[in-house]
Order: sequence, then structure tokens, then C-alpha cells
Amino acid sequence: MKRLTAQDFDQELLILFDAYVHGAIDRRGFLEGAQKFAVAGMTAGMLLTALSPNFAQAQQVTPDDKRLKTERVSYPSPAGHGTVNGYLARPANVSGALPAILVAHENRGLNPHIEDITRRLALDGFMAFAPDALTPLGGYPGDEDKARELFAKLDQAKTREDFLAGARYLKNRPDCSGKLGAVGFCWGGGVAHVLSTQLPDLDAAVSFYGNHPSAEDAVKVKAPLLIHFAGVDERINAAWPAYEAALKAAGVRYTAHQYAGTQHGFNNDTTPRFDAASAKLAWDRTLAFFEKTLRA
Repeated sequence: MKRLTAQDFDQELLILFDAYVHGAIDRRGFLEGAQKFAVAGMTAGMLLTALSPNFAQAQQVTPDDKRLKTERVSYPSPAGHGTVNGYLARPANVSGALPAILVAHENRGLNPHIEDITRRLALDGFMAFAPDALTPLGGYPGDEDKARELFAKLDQAKTREDFLAGARYLKNRPDCSGKLGAVGFCWGGGVAHVLSTQLPDLDAAVSFYGNHPSAEDAVKVKAPLLIHFAGVDERINAAWPAYEAALKAAGVRYTAHQYAGTQHGFNNDTTPRFDAASAKLAWDRTLAFFEKTLRA
């Protein structure tokens, strides 16, 4: 079956889907708005299915890959929700300490795509750890719509504390080399930015199309930043000029890339918004950045 891309959909429909994914409209609102794009053999409901994640199609590293050691772990988050669960992956044939990377998911919790991202990083020689923000609500429910509904119920202040605690847990593990990076996607891209303002000992942060902190927080950033933007993503991109000016004024080391013609979520290979060429370039840049900042 032909794999659909963003070019197979009207841009207005893609914007409508982005609004649905991020809670600006509900499922009914999307279906009503998508009705105008329905054609023979493709209803509004079918359009929603076509735009939604297909985890099996995109999986790059199987959960039982013998090159990796993976495990489910829990860590304390006293200022957050008490205890948080996460997914840890590291190379199976390396016994020594490794540089560590915290992986921050999108606004659906620790789904199969983020677990796959975590395994990909482990195959590149890092210890990667992905907390699940939905832990206090029972964890990722296995359904993206239910996950978004649960996510909206989280106490965001406590959830930020959960990720700060996750970063500290990861850095303090005896099998961590002491070098710590963070990478996040969409909501998690915002988390990567938050960690960069709250953890003075963070060694590197990468944000994929995430919300920026307030401009006054830029002076708190000590880690070098790598920031990836979609080309068609006004909801995120509009805030960048002010934050970039603040980063420059604070003397923060950062590199920002915008990928022309891409949609928000272009790195997520489970949906048609995925852009293979731009995702590869962004990922190659991300790995090179972590090699430079975490291996030294």
C-alpha cells in the first residue's frame, strides 16, 4: 500500500488535524471540518485514520533487538507525582558508563514511537531514557485519542517536575558517564527547553518543534541548544524571534534549522506529516550534536 505524505492532503486539512492533535478542537470538530475534504471513497473518518499514527509501519528497532538491553524502571519524583515510570535502553555489549539522553515524548505519553526513538539512540551508543508523563493516570493507554484526553488532565507543573526528576535520576545512575543530554518532540521539545533553563549541569538540549520558554528565562540556559523547526508551523514558529533575541543577548550557544515545506511533526515517521529527507537531515544533525557535546 502506498505510504501517504503531507502532499496527499490539503494544507487546510493538515492545519485542522494539527489543531485536533493539540486539543484546540475535539474529534467531532475535526470530522465536521474535514467533511469538505471528503471525496468518493474517503470519508472524514477515513481521513482522520489516514492522518493518524501507524506504529507498526514506522518501527525501526524491534523491542527484542538483541543488540540492546531494555527495561522498565521507576524513579522518585517527590516534587512531582511521587513515582514515575519510564523506558530505558542501552547497548547490550557495553558494560561501562555511557553518556545519557533523556527523551521527552509528544502530548500522548510514552507511545511505541517514542520507545522506538529511545532504542534508536541506544543503537548509536547512548543510554536513552524516556519517562511517561501519564504515569499518574495509569500510563500510556495504548490509544492515541485516549492518551490526548488523559494528557489534558495532567498537572503540568508537577509533570515538569517529573521530567526534571527523570533527568537527575538518569545523570545519577552509576552506568551514566556524567554527561547528560535531552531531546524532545512537540510537547517534549518544550520540555527540552525547560530542562535547559532549570538544569545548569545539562550538557546539551535538542528541541524538535517545541514551545519556547519565556524570553526572560533565556539567561538561565547554560547548555548548547540545537533547535529544529518545521517550515509550515506558525503555532510554534511565531514565538521564535523573541526567544532567539533573548538567547543572543544572553550569549547562549545555539543552532537553529528550519526545514522548508515541512509540517509540524515532520520527524515522526508514524504519520503522513513525516518528511523523510528532512527527518534524516535533522536526525543526522542531532546525533552529530550529541557526539560533540556528550562524548568529550
